[in-house]
Amino acid sequence: MGSEQPPQTSEQGQEPSQSFRSQKSMTKAERRELQEKQRATKAAAKASGSTGQANKPATKQPEGGGEKSSGKQSGKQGSGSGQSTQPQNQHQRRASRVSGVGGDITRPGGGPGANIASDLASRSINPRGVRIFSHFGLQHKSGAGKGLIHPAIVRLGLLFSDFQITGANARCLATLIAFKHVIQDYTTPQNNTLSRHLMTHLSAQISHLVAARPMSVTMGNAIRQLKLEISGVDIDLPEQDAKEALCGTIDSYIEERITAADQVIAQSAGLKIKDGDILLTYARSSVVEKALLRAHEEGKSFSVYVVDSRPMLEGKKLLTALSTAGIPCTYLLLPAIGSVIAEVSTVFIGAHSLHSNGAVHSRAGTALVSMMAKQHSIPVVVCCETYKISETVQLDSFTKNELGPLNGIFSTFPISIPRESLATENTTNLEILNPLYDLTPPKNITAVVTEVGIIPPTSIGTIHIALGRQIV
Repeated sequence: MGSEQPPQTSEQGQEPSQSFRSQKSMTKAERRELQEKQRATKAAAKASGSTGQANKPATKQPEGGGEKSSGKQSGKQGSGSGQSTQPQNQHQRRASRVSGVGGDITRPGGGPGANIASDLASRSINPRGVRIFSHFGLQHKSGAGKGLIHPAIVRLGLLFSDFQITGANARCLATLIAFKHVIQDYTTPQNNTLSRHLMTHLSAQISHLVAARPMSVTMGNAIRQLKLEISGVDIDLPEQDAKEALCGTIDSYIEERITAADQVIAQSAGLKIKDGDILLTYARSSVVEKALLRAHEEGKSFSVYVVDSRPMLEGKKLLTALSTAGIPCTYLLLPAIGSVIAEVSTVFIGAHSLHSNGAVHSRAGTALVSMMAKQHSIPVVVCCETYKISETVQLDSFTKNELGPLNGIFSTFPISIPRESLATENTTNLEILNPLYDLTPPKNITAVVTEVGIIPPTSIGTIHIALGRQIV
């Protein structure tokens, strides 16, 4: 003890440093405090990195042996910097990832990173869009580069993308007719067979159509059946005979699964219409239109409420066809359905597709119409061909849907404001959302009229089994 030198002090009157004193002369509490400060200093230096090194010169060193006497003060400053710089570095790294400024530190005094905080604030204020619908209508890359695209397919793709051909039946018919032209103009290359090479050639045509607009269930079922027929072509059959056989198969599919099926459905649905009925239909379904016209030709007297909605306004075509035939009609938009639903006897709607759980995928607004009818105990009858049935199960209209066209939303109103001054395109502060379809649950559907009979929606999944899985 006598050989030890007395502890040095700084000129500012700082107390002796505990790190300079012998640990034997310290109490147990003082040694524990010194160890904690040393650990805090090491942790702060490891976490802060270069920032911890920059903070060291900020500590004022005392004169005359201040290097030894500053151990206590540096320990305090080191522990303090470890508490303040670590959150700051986390914020710095987060800001660097968002703003793209690497290595800049946000300082209130200015510098390269002084605008990071304001940049983060501005990004949080900007609209991010309705991301729940961002997957609607996602277009795939065109398959034009993978093969030669037939002019009929190019023309059909343009009609699809411009929504000049709408409706499940119309799209399927147009696709099958275009494939007939593709098959008729097809020539099998040397060292290839028609059953294999034609399949590859058709895949490029299908990819082009999918790039123009997502494929419907009816198109998928028809294409699957066509591919099955192509794979079964005899390799010894002459090419011209094979192409004629495939075109004949397409004609038979159209006649049996669409044309004849619509006639049977129209006859069966007409049995549900009586004299004096007030019917209601939504948008436009080709098979519902045929059913109403057939019932009128049979001499039945009834009136029809044609409910429509924007932007497609497909009900106008149905209204023209019914009124021209002499059927009394009333035209109204979807928000006014609550005023007339209590007077309706039966609701007839079409379907874009019918799923195995009995849910109906149809034009957006169909679910609202069926729900209103269910609330008023009005029967809802769905007219649907069996080739529209999908073996999948769909529970909502968010997982799979399609966006409709943007043009024509403000085409007729308000009259006092010029159409040119109305925003009809997606901009930074405006996003136009127009889903084409919605899903009607089976609990809101009374019956489904198909060419194989009138069945409840809960029995849709058994049709494939009953018919020997002929519906594909």
